[in-house]
Amino acid sequence: MTPQLQQAIRLLQLSTLDLQQEIQQTLESNPLLEIVDERDEPDAEHPGEEPQAADRANETEASGPLESMDEADTTPETANEPDWESSPPIEELAATTPESTASESDWENSLPDELPIDTKWEDVLPSSSAPTTQYSEPADTDFEGRNSSSESLQDSLLWQLNLTRLSDIDKVIAMAIIDATDDNGRLTQSCEEILEILFPELDVELDEVVAVLHRLQQFEPAGVCASDLQECLLVQLQLLPRSTPWLEQAKNLVSRHMSQLGNGDFKQILRRSKLNEDEFREVLSLIRSLNPFPGQSVGEDKTEYVVPDVFVSKKNDHWVVELNPDTAPKLRINNDYASLIKRADNSSDNTFLKDNLQEARWFLKSLLSRNETLMKVSTKIIEHQRNFLEYGEEAMKPLVLRDIAEAVEMHESTISRVTTNKYMHTPRGIFELKYFFSSHVGTAGGGTCSSTAIRALIKKLVAAENPRKPLSDNKITQLLEGEGITVARRTVAKYRETLFIPPSNERKRLV
Repeated sequence: MTPQLQQAIRLLQLSTLDLQQEIQQTLESNPLLEIVDERDEPDAEHPGEEPQAADRANETEASGPLESMDEADTTPETANEPDWESSPPIEELAATTPESTASESDWENSLPDELPIDTKWEDVLPSSSAPTTQYSEPADTDFEGRNSSSESLQDSLLWQLNLTRLSDIDKVIAMAIIDATDDNGRLTQSCEEILEILFPELDVELDEVVAVLHRLQQFEPAGVCASDLQECLLVQLQLLPRSTPWLEQAKNLVSRHMSQLGNGDFKQILRRSKLNEDEFREVLSLIRSLNPFPGQSVGEDKTEYVVPDVFVSKKNDHWVVELNPDTAPKLRINNDYASLIKRADNSSDNTFLKDNLQEARWFLKSLLSRNETLMKVSTKIIEHQRNFLEYGEEAMKPLVLRDIAEAVEMHESTISRVTTNKYMHTPRGIFELKYFFSSHVGTAGGGTCSSTAIRALIKKLVAAENPRKPLSDNKITQLLEGEGITVARRTVAKYRETLFIPPSNERKRLV
């Protein structure tokens, strides 16, 4: 492959963020490229002047939306130069002195040659003078980013430990326990293992480690430093006020029937705990109000924002696909440097400019090719999945890379590159282009159904089921066959797991 083709393929598979970084690096390394300033306007004094043929070839632009590489740039070279003729002479600027300057000069002349040793600056500074340097808050200061907390769970526990009155040995034990606590608040080592770590340096016993652990379990968030889920829930129940309704019953259920709670075996719990359904429902509601992973409530959630590459909207009853113009800045050839190139000059400077000019043209052409390919593929995807935009996931049609490759007359590998890490903004949300591709399952009528549509149907059936009698995988298979979709029970189980839907015995609820 030629270097130009390699560059085009590499730009094609870059995400929006990686593409912006690539453009920035190219701008820093190639002086023949520059960002188009949209505020620049053509010079009104020379409206009919045409650039030379060599200059027109250098004035190619590349941007987020498709731009013509043959479009000429009529921006004059002196568009950003100041108007020196209308500016006042330097002598006038020097003579124009603020009043404060004259007053400062008088104040300097009024100072005595010698000052007493105990003289303070406040006594000699003029009362009207202001500090020479004042800090002004930038207008675009990111207050949210500056004031946001990035404190981890371990930082929070150490901060609370510093406010707790403990002996030096107990603090060392506490720090060892905190180090053994993961981000979920769960203790990853037993007290015996922590004791083995501390024993060579500290002469402590197991009871001391257990005592310090119980002290740490009183810290916020409630339930932290617990060895398992059962202990985590019990610690949180212990910290609740004694007047909390159904508190004792909840402690009894967690301590004695934790395995049945996890398996959803409510009938056995009702029989052993001697609670009726209404009472058990209240107790279960209290248990569900607890946090199984208390550590997740501490620390800053790192939100990842997605910049869509393509916008899809409905205009005049037609779905329109548009490229996001903000994904990349508009670029063009720097005419000032390009005009310095001489054909017959073989000097190092001229060769440097020639090479960078050629690389700049290749880069702009690769960007243009990337935009055109992304536009073609996105348009064909929307043409194929129009029903999804109209009716939702249940109307998704089967689609594979080969279908789009044949439609745009490209190779499947190219379609795979252009749909990876590229996102589309639709009225139904933002989706990766890969989302619109799915395998197919045969139907009773001889047609095909998308796996995405089948997952949507399974999700819909489970959401509408009776919590007392949840649908089994076999029952869901029968219901799908009633819709004309022939699918095996193990396939339903696989789709259900991908949707993070537990099996029927774990979904059973008392309502």
